[in-house]
Amino acid sequence: MPGFSCVGQKGRACRGCRSYTPSCSLCFALVAPHTLKSAARGGRERCQAPHRPVTAGWAQQPCPGEDLAPPHHSRPSSWRGRAGRLPSLFAFRVFIVLLPRCSELLPLLSPSTPVLLSLSPPCFSLVGAMPYLLRDSKPRPPPLPREARATHSSGKAYEELKQDCLRRGSLFEDPDFPASDASLFFSEKPPVPFLWKRPGDIVKDPKFILGGATRTDICQGDLGDCWLLAAIASLTLNEKTLARVVPLDQNFGPDYAGIFHFQFWQHNEWLDVVIDDRLPTFKGRLVFLHSAEHNEFWSALLEKAYAKLNGSYEALKGGSTIEAMEDFTGGVGEMYEVKKAPDNFYEILEKALKRCSMVGCSIDTSSAAESEAKTPFGLIKGHAYSVTGIDEVSYRGQKVRLIRIRNPWGQVEWNGPWSDNSLEWRLVSPSEQKRLSQTALDDGEFWMKFEDFKVHFDKVEICNLTPDALEDSTAHKWEVTIHEGSWVRGSTAGGCRNFLDTFWTNPQIKMHLTETDDGQDDCTFIAALMQKDRRKLRKFGAEMLSIGYSIYESPGGDGHLNKDFFRYHASKARSKTYINLREVSNRFKLPPGDYILVPTTFEPHQEADFCLRIFSEKKAITEDLDENVAIDLPEPPNPTPSPQATEETEEEKQFRALFEQISGEDMEVSAEELEYVLNAVLKNKKDIKFKKLSLISCRNIISLMDTSGNGTLEFTEFKVFWEKLKKWINIFLQFDSDKSGSMSSYELRSALKAAGYQLNNYLLQLIVLRYSDEQFQIEFDDFLNCLIRLENASRVFQALSVKNKEFINLNIGEFINLAMNI
Repeated sequence: MPGFSCVGQKGRACRGCRSYTPSCSLCFALVAPHTLKSAARGGRERCQAPHRPVTAGWAQQPCPGEDLAPPHHSRPSSWRGRAGRLPSLFAFRVFIVLLPRCSELLPLLSPSTPVLLSLSPPCFSLVGAMPYLLRDSKPRPPPLPREARATHSSGKAYEELKQDCLRRGSLFEDPDFPASDASLFFSEKPPVPFLWKRPGDIVKDPKFILGGATRTDICQGDLGDCWLLAAIASLTLNEKTLARVVPLDQNFGPDYAGIFHFQFWQHNEWLDVVIDDRLPTFKGRLVFLHSAEHNEFWSALLEKAYAKLNGSYEALKGGSTIEAMEDFTGGVGEMYEVKKAPDNFYEILEKALKRCSMVGCSIDTSSAAESEAKTPFGLIKGHAYSVTGIDEVSYRGQKVRLIRIRNPWGQVEWNGPWSDNSLEWRLVSPSEQKRLSQTALDDGEFWMKFEDFKVHFDKVEICNLTPDALEDSTAHKWEVTIHEGSWVRGSTAGGCRNFLDTFWTNPQIKMHLTETDDGQDDCTFIAALMQKDRRKLRKFGAEMLSIGYSIYESPGGDGHLNKDFFRYHASKARSKTYINLREVSNRFKLPPGDYILVPTTFEPHQEADFCLRIFSEKKAITEDLDENVAIDLPEPPNPTPSPQATEETEEEKQFRALFEQISGEDMEVSAEELEYVLNAVLKNKKDIKFKKLSLISCRNIISLMDTSGNGTLEFTEFKVFWEKLKKWINIFLQFDSDKSGSMSSYELRSALKAAGYQLNNYLLQLIVLRYSDEQFQIEFDDFLNCLIRLENASRVFQALSVKNKEFINLNIGEFINLAMNI
């Protein structure tokens, strides 16, 4: 498991704590006393540990012994490990170093090893190099925009940063997104030397917004982010939504300090992104997004803030309009194939626009060569357009259905019927043209007949500000629950149903549908599965994974469903397809009952964090089937005095003879001697194949079985352990299907359950990261070592919970989490 070295507060150590400083190989060095510096927020808080001596800090550099690339200073968790894992961007948080002075913990701790815990009041839980944080598995309500979290590395919010600049009389320069090539591109160099300039250096009289923020303020520059610009154009159609993303109380007036801020929704959280106003230019003009009015800058600054959110401008190349729409609203997206759209598709679009839903459209390409190819009718293939209006017009005594489309380029328009200069408009009254805002300008916006739209366009994306926007004319509140989790290689990245052996190991969410829709027999809900941070991780080679989900009728019970269930039961519903989009969402109607939703990647062994949102018309109770941690072990037998040789079995006689040969008259063996004894005995067993038991395993065995506390193992203690070992060997053989001497890490949940340990996903991921190899295999020595440590931890926890009430708030899962990392 990767280790980290950490920094202290001005290099000082806690008084009296120096003896606890571990080496780098023991995962952490001593860190700052009593004050936390958050990796995610950069803030400082007083430690609230419950009456325990602590010191605290945050991961600053990777351990020199690990092949980990250092993180960006503003993204302290952007590590990449030996196995090529791409962790979540906020996977490493504040931790606490608990310096134990309780003698009852000594069986678990070496004198130089502090206990590492994350600060998660009221309980503590370990976070090391895990792919994602240990989270409360309970579903959470969606956040409110006013609760936007400050993201600047200083820990300061926008207003505080602005006031600091005004006091100093200096303009803000953002260290998190510097004016350098690193903020522009990660895989190439700029084609020409760009100069970063503030708006006041580009024009004489810069304005944040000039004459209101409108769709004509969005003109694409030299960056392939038309999908984003199409979403911004749609954003301007809703003043309330726009004001949430683009706070309107910003300007270049007397209190100008070179700092601006914007708010975006990210995975169930609203973030406040602060930027300086230095923008990339070439020959005095903006290189990327700009307004048709050269002294208006809100759209260019919004693009920069979104680039910062995703790591760089280059990260914005290519995408789906619905992705940006959701980041602007926190809404849920739905996609329609125009050629297969329902008969009432016009009414669907009409209702969506009236309810301020954001709508985009595009034309498919059949090859990369067709990307941005222009059709004879002036439309661009593989290009994202905005739908900005829909209406009917009187033409030759008949009603004609029209739809208004906008090209974010600000030019290049449809040239067919009802285009800007078409003959059809000559037969429409001036008042009607004025009502439809029809102008013959080359501004990228045009009307076209709805029937022509269905012929020429292939996809429509709708982001509903409320998921019920398309259902009826009466708005009503939907119930929303949100689950966050991870697919981790070797434990919970099982792939789709095509891979039955691992499919069952994916996370499982249980839904209780109890109330039918009004006047209906079924329950309606939307399931939206989103993979997190893939755009941010592009610089490390990450791409969007193909994701989807299946829904099964629950057989009852609360445990994680096993392989046999999925072998013999078909799904009741599933996502339409596995596709490499950020989010896959579908609308379902199912009878009342209990269902299991299984979110997956298409291929197994693919890692990502995910966010699953369930929108239901009526109250739907959801819960993660992430099993509660439970230990079910028999009471350990007390070693009895040695029986007479005549009462011993043949096997025990052989052990005794070997013990006497190795240990001498005292019949006690050290860890090194125990290693020799066990390997000598086990090599003669034909049914198990393994290399050898390690010395560390033998030391752990003595730690588990040594009742006298002398650091050796007596023969009577060994006999008790041998019975355990035979049971564990049988369990290992049961899951070593090919008799290779190793078992798949995906079988670890079942193997541990057979041994009496029911663990949740987080602990399984922790154990797999520690004990499996790069092929997700666990050898017998590692399996044995794992079981010994689990049993040791469970025994100590039981003893502490009885003797020390201080540990009453520390549950068994958190304690095992702690113990497995020592």
